Amino acid sequence: MPQTSDFPPVLDTAMVAELLGMNVQVVRRMAREGSIPCYRIPGGRPFRFFRDEVLEWLKGFPVHEAAAEASEEGAEETADA
Repeated sequence: MPQTSDFPPVLDTAMVAELLGMNVQVVRRMAREGSIPCYRIPGGRPFRFFRDEVLEWLKGFPVHEAAAEASEEGAEETADA
């Protein structure tokens, strides 16, 4: 599996699907529904995604609540510094 840094800063739907290990059609549906942060170039049909926004969005779905609380506490400590 490729590393996050192997992906360019702006991704297409197939790249996001590969990054997240998801089906391309699922990513397209989520983009149409507004479930995942995405953009369209004016006059363009395909979706575009910012890699860092997708990764931040993914962090909003931790497996365990303790992991979410720990990441929030770390973010607060960083903001206070």
